[in-house]
Amino acid sequence: MVDIPDTLRSVFTTTVESDDGGYILEIPANEVRYDAIQPGDTYRIAVLEAGHITARSDTQSADRSSETSVTAQETDHSEPPVEEGEIRDVTVEAVGDQGDGIAKVDRGYVVIVPEGQPGDEPTVEIEQVQQNVAFAKIVEPDPRTL
Repeated sequence: MVDIPDTLRSVFTTTVESDDGGYILEIPANEVRYDAIQPGDTYRIAVLEAGHITARSDTQSADRSSETSVTAQETDHSEPPVEEGEIRDVTVEAVGDQGDGIAKVDRGYVVIVPEGQPGDEPTVEIEQVQQNVAFAKIVEPDPRTL
C-alpha cells in the first residue's frame, strides 16, 4: 500500500499540458478557493494513474506507434470503481485535514471515511460517489477497536 502522509491536502485530477519545452499541471480553482493550496507556495505533488484513457487523434497515435499497444477494454477505467450503496471493507491509511479517514480502493481511488483512523479496517457503505472521490459511512467498525 501507498503511505499517505497526514499532511495530504488535496486530491484532484488534471491533465499535463506542454508549454515551451516544459509542462504545466493546471490546479482547479476550488483548490485555492477552499484553502487546500495557496498561490506562490511550494507543494509536493504525487502522480497517480488517472484510471482512464482519453481518445487520441490519429496524428498522436502515429507519433506513439513504437509504444506497446493496449486495448481500451484492458485499460478503460473512466467510471469510479465504487457505487452508491455498495458495502466494502477498507483500510484507513491516513487522516485528512478535516479529521476524516482516507482509504484507497481499486486503482488508488480515494474513499473518505468519517471517524476513521490510520490502520482501522471498517466495513463501510458508500454514500456519495464523485469522479475522483467517494464518501462513506462506517456500518461495522474495525473489531479490533471495539
